[in-house]
Amino acid sequence: MSLRRLRAIARKEVLHVIRDPRSLASAIAIPLIMLLIFGYALSLDVDRIPTIVYNLDPSPQGLELVRDFRGSRYFQIIGEVNSYRPIEQAMDARRALLAVVIPPDYSRNVLSGNSEAQVQLLLDGSDSNTAAIARGYAEGIVQTYAARLRSDAQTQHAGRVPPVGVNAEARVWYNPDMVSRNFIVPGLIAVIMMIITGNLSSLTIAREWENGTMEQLLSTPVRPSELALGKLAAYFLVGLIDMVICILVGVFLFGVPFQGSLLFLSVSSFIFLFGSLCTGVWVSATFRTQLMAYQMGTLISFLPGFLLSGFIYSISSMPRVIQAVSLLVPARYFINISKGVFLKGIGLEVLWPDFLMLCGYGALIFFFTVRKLRQKVV
Repeated sequence: MSLRRLRAIARKEVLHVIRDPRSLASAIAIPLIMLLIFGYALSLDVDRIPTIVYNLDPSPQGLELVRDFRGSRYFQIIGEVNSYRPIEQAMDARRALLAVVIPPDYSRNVLSGNSEAQVQLLLDGSDSNTAAIARGYAEGIVQTYAARLRSDAQTQHAGRVPPVGVNAEARVWYNPDMVSRNFIVPGLIAVIMMIITGNLSSLTIAREWENGTMEQLLSTPVRPSELALGKLAAYFLVGLIDMVICILVGVFLFGVPFQGSLLFLSVSSFIFLFGSLCTGVWVSATFRTQLMAYQMGTLISFLPGFLLSGFIYSISSMPRVIQAVSLLVPARYFINISKGVFLKGIGLEVLWPDFLMLCGYGALIFFFTVRKLRQKVV
């Protein structure tokens, strides 16, 4: 081995890296961005759980239990209602994860000590991981409250039998058995499709530049919008096939219940695939090398799709800045639609905000893609 030749080759590669500032910046920035995203977004802590209170017994005992929930950092009371219907609407729209229902005979049972006072906990089982944690927190608050009641009764009425206590009866909606795959599979479909379509389409324009055929393509009368849509067509068909396979496997192999409209899910899938593919083409038009395009395609598809979409980790528990960034992740809206259709049987009447956000994202990213291609033409 010649040290002189080794040094010459090493010097050549160093100069190559220095002369390619985009690759150098990518090599430095991508690990930093990954660390920041994982550090801030990857958290198993669940707090500020959106909670609704349905208090049928506005007695001092009932209000005291509500105050315990308000005082806990794990729960955020977003409102009090007077029937079960607003609870169902809030859970369908993913505004609430938990509802605390205090029955009308609650204070009478607490004061009599002859029977155990019941508190009902209603949970949205479409997010089974967060629901299980929320259930544990809520039952802990009720148990702490019951222990305080027994302690106060023993202090005030020495020698007498204190109240039997308070029991939390939990009911899980939409996924009563808390089967994790019923929660994971609908979200996993969105994440997989975002990663596959983003990576496939991120190489299409860059490949043309590296092969030297892009100049010939630009010399034709093809318009930027036609070029973008033409590049999307083949991958769109591949994405549709993958989507159908994923849905069939989820329903027939994993046994995930399908409660909603297949038509609404199909239309939403078309729009989601279009936006994800346009994102990949935009990346491919921005970076002319396949390596850079693949790296950036992975960065903006895999990490946000997995971490910032609500697939595994609750968005409401993330810092405000990360929650704001997650608004730009289309998988977030498609996951809400997928879970709503699969598990809740709801459609456009409830999920229209997520549907509109998908449409808006697709239109916006298509505009930027055509604009970027037009700049290349000029």
